[in-house]
Amino acid sequence: MVASAIDVRIENQLVRFVPPRPVDQDAVVAQLGGQQTGGVVIKVLDRPRATIVIDQEGRIVVHGTHRVEAARAAAKELMLRLGRDDAGLETELGPVVASFEFGQALLVENVVGDFGAGTATFDERLGCTIIEDSRHNLTLHMWPNGRCVATDARHRNMVAMAAVYWKGRFSDKNLLIERI
Repeated sequence: MVASAIDVRIENQLVRFVPPRPVDQDAVVAQLGGQQTGGVVIKVLDRPRATIVIDQEGRIVVHGTHRVEAARAAAKELMLRLGRDDAGLETELGPVVASFEFGQALLVENVVGDFGAGTATFDERLGCTIIEDSRHNLTLHMWPNGRCVATDARHRNMVAMAAVYWKGRFSDKNLLIERI
């Protein structure tokens, strides 16, 4: 097994905030210029940069941040613009999107089928292999250049463990090659 650490970068952390009193969707539309669509209201903030979704239950979902602190700042900004205090917001962490690199090219077209800890398929449209990783409970998209994107992950550390695990598996099967 390859024991070297792999640098994992969080690209997006989905965070939901539940205020003590639900946020009024109509107020977000009328006061802040939010857009109503499909039962939710969407408001894009420039500072801090984030996309906020107010669901039908008045909860605040923040997209486009990679740190919980940045998501909290966006939720606080929304509450303040509505003339409300941000005290009492409960934080619920959702899945993360993360990326990493193996540092070697990967023979993605050979990574198909059952790998024990996950099932791999090659997606011709994306030009990558997709592994439904049951061991780490996430999905990995892997490209020939060794770049990988993890979705549906719960924590950076789980992505790092998956990266090391799969690099070891691919190394054992001679599916990683040095870049020229």
